[in-house]
Amino acid sequence: MAYPTASALTVGFDLDMTLIDSRPGIHACYTALAERTGTYIDADLAVTRLGPPLVEELANWFPAEHVTEMADLYRSMYPAHAITGTAALPGAREAVDAVGRAGGRSVVVTAKYEPNARLHLDHLGIEPDALVGDLWAEQKARALREHGAQVYVGDHEGDVRGARAAGALSVTVATGPFTEAQLHTVGADVVLRDLTEFPAWLTGHLQTSAV
Repeated sequence: MAYPTASALTVGFDLDMTLIDSRPGIHACYTALAERTGTYIDADLAVTRLGPPLVEELANWFPAEHVTEMADLYRSMYPAHAITGTAALPGAREAVDAVGRAGGRSVVVTAKYEPNARLHLDHLGIEPDALVGDLWAEQKARALREHGAQVYVGDHEGDVRGARAAGALSVTVATGPFTEAQLHTVGADVVLRDLTEFPAWLTGHLQTSAV
């Protein structure tokens, strides 16, 4: 794989459990949805398996014919319940800023509904150059290719699959549902403890690529 110079660098980032710890906000939103609909949802369980599209989780709690309707309702409730309770993960802002300092561009590519993803980024002061939502696993490759991303940073097997499909380097952080060992097992090219390690990794990566 040929790696870019810093001036051509574009790095993609996943959102949930890569840049942000969205578990408290999502837990609150699932709890509110359960109260509103009278349907049992185990919010504690749901937040342990973040990553796949919302409809996949809702299918565990609602009949198939109601999942789309419930997804729309959840998304409409999300701003009121999930934004203020969500924090940036350690090193998130610094990781995005490191790409800019290296002369590159950053793009967040996430399975989350894009308007709600934007609310998170704005609330937390994380400023990528672009945002693309509503894409999961291999679907993420479309946005990564369109933006010319050579690196994709995520926390989930789906993120590794997305990077692979885009021909990008898969960099992962063990801040989501997968341990460092599991991320190696599913084929990540690079495994970091968290994003606090990303700026140093990026510097070394660019230096090595320039040789």
